[in-house]
This record gives sequence, C-alpha cells and structure tokens, in this order.
Amino acid sequence: MSFKFVFLSPAGELAAAMSEAVPAMEIVQCESRAEALAALPTAQACFGTLDSELLAAAAELKWLAAPAAGPAKGYYFPELIASDVVVTNFRGIFNDHISAHIMAFVLALSRGMHRYFRDQFAGQWRSGGEASPSTYLPEATALIVGVGGIGAETARQCKNWGMTTVGIDPRVESPPPGVDELHRPDALNQLLPRADFVLVTVPQTPQTEGFFTSAQFEQMKTSAYFINIGRGVNVKLADLDQALREGQIAGAALDVFEQEPLPPEHPLWTAPNFLMTPHVAAAGPYLNERRRDLVVENCKRFARGEALVNVVDKENWF
Repeated sequence: MSFKFVFLSPAGELAAAMSEAVPAMEIVQCESRAEALAALPTAQACFGTLDSELLAAAAELKWLAAPAAGPAKGYYFPELIASDVVVTNFRGIFNDHISAHIMAFVLALSRGMHRYFRDQFAGQWRSGGEASPSTYLPEATALIVGVGGIGAETARQCKNWGMTTVGIDPRVESPPPGVDELHRPDALNQLLPRADFVLVTVPQTPQTEGFFTSAQFEQMKTSAYFINIGRGVNVKLADLDQALREGQIAGAALDVFEQEPLPPEHPLWTAPNFLMTPHVAAAGPYLNERRRDLVVENCKRFARGEALVNVVDKENWF
C-alpha cells in the first residue's frame, strides 16, 4: 500500500531509511506551520507534534509517530485522545542505558559513595574502615515501581546482585523474568515498608503525577533508599527534601526533577545523603539506530496493513 508520511520536524537520516524500506511511500518534510497545514490533509501518517488545528487539518491521518518515549504534558490533548489516530512512541530503546544508570545509583548508595564523594570534595578523611555502614544487596529488597521495559531490565540486573525484587505495574499481567512478585499500584503503601530500595521507573501519566509525597516516604524504612528515573513530576521535591533532612529515609538519587534544570536556590542541592544527575540516564550508544529501526518497522507494517508496535494508550499518555 502506498501512503503519504509527513514530517513535522526534521527527518534527518530517517527519511532515507524509510524510503528504502517502503519505496511506494511519499515523504514530505515540513519546515513551517504553513507547509504542515498544506501537507496534512492528504497524509495518512506523520511524525512529530500535533495541536488541535493541525489534527483538524489531517482528515486522512491514521498513524502519528510521537518523537519521544514520553512526550511533554499536553502532547495527548483531548481531540487527539478522542480521535481514531493510532499513536506510537519510542519506548523500549533506553532499557539497557537507564537500567545501568539505576544500578549505578543502587551500588553507589549501598556502598556509601554519596557520603564519600562529599568528603572528597571537602578534603575530609572519614574513619570507619570495615565497620563503615553498607547495604548487603543479597539480603536487600528492591521495590520496582513500573516493570515495563526499563523496570523489567532493572529487575534482571538486581537479581544479578542477589536482590529480592518486588514489582508494581498497572498493565503487566505476569511477573517478567527477574521479578519475584508482581502487584498492582494500589498495593504501593503496603509494600513500601518491605523495601530497602524503591526504584521508580514509571512515565508521566494522569495517575502518576505527584505519585510520591510525604505520605509515601513516611511508609519507607529509615534505612531505605529512593531512586527516581521516570519523570520528575511524579515526585514532590519539597517532600523528598524534608524526608532526607528529617531522616525519614536513608538517602535518595534522582535523574529527573519537577523543575529542570533544578534551580540553583533549590534546597535539594544541599540535602543530606542525596545524589543527582541532570536527566542523563538515557545516554548511551545506538539510540538513533534504534529510533530508525522502530520507525522503519512501523512503516513496513503500516504499508502491509498490520498492527503497529509501541502503540500508546492515549488516555494514559504511554
């Protein structure tokens, strides 16, 4: 089947790969809104970000390829959610990179690196030797909130260190390899007291915004660590800062934040037992190739009238 595919943002190397895979496909690259409004009425597929006006112009649109795994809030607006347009995203391409970042945090916190890093910068030698505090991972439990691709890969890596893994997910039906137990989100508060590490990988959805607050930190053990690499708005930073300063939890590590960049005056910069990275957990090789392969595979499927991969639940944004 021939069809028209419109790029609402620069195509880069994608266009050539798509043309080679599906020669009958017409590709249009738009450099302005006017060009997009002119091209969309006869397009069956497009890549990029729509709004109400662009969607209304796209009378024949069947497939929208989102430019990210979790686009910014507002990408899934009411008219798009109500439409018959199928949306796909890039989830899955970051699983290995992000899970490695999570494990770097787990290992650092378990061995006290969050304290030693600050000592180094302060020129301070901490005494303690082999009696220094640490968390023995073969006796530790990781509560992984979200066991999709990233969470499942994180669970597999946790098992390599001998950890017990407990997963929470609203959609996964059976425990993925590496997950010892699987529960629904309503069990979160009952499971938090068991965890030595709470690892949050969930995307931003209507249900997860502001998901972690003081109420959840109060349920955690004072010896437990909190790690978030999902979306920053899922965790109330003021509540996390309070939990760290009051010793409600032993420490935390974040790669994502409610406000990005984190403002220089934010108290988290000086919070005790805290590690942070500036939204870099997805960094790693082969991402462009993985994006290309996903889009090309869906182009082939679309041309053959087959089901697409990485279809989004539009009401839940993921």
